[in-house]
Amino acid sequence: MKGLHIIADLYGCRNRDMLASSASLRDTCVAACKDVGLTVLGDHFYQFEGLDATQAGGATGAVVFAESHLAIHTWPERDGATLDVYVCNVTSDNSGKAEKLYETLAAALQPADVLVERVWRGRDLPMRKQRLAAVK
Repeated sequence: MKGLHIIADLYGCRNRDMLASSASLRDTCVAACKDVGLTVLGDHFYQFEGLDATQAGGATGAVVFAESHLAIHTWPERDGATLDVYVCNVTSDNSGKAEKLYETLAAALQPADVLVERVWRGRDLPMRKQRLAAVK
């Protein structure tokens, strides 16, 4: 249950194509999860329409992996994005993977400014062992 949760607000993102394209955002996020060694189970990304003909719509998406999740939301009209990376440590310390995933995605979005918080979640709890019923 223990794990690292990285919550980031990215301002002044220079990669406007990624902010306005759910397909580009998905490709980058899924590849980054796999590249750092996380076990991707599935994803869902959605493209919003712009508020009017002069604005590109943002995108939102999530990648679920065996070790937990990534969620991302973009606002191209504000050159911003929010990023939520949570990686659990069940059998090993995966905090390095969480940090690398965050760094990769932040670098891809090219923010001018970032507000980031790191939260260590959970505590050590003993594993409950279950007896299996005898097979007859």
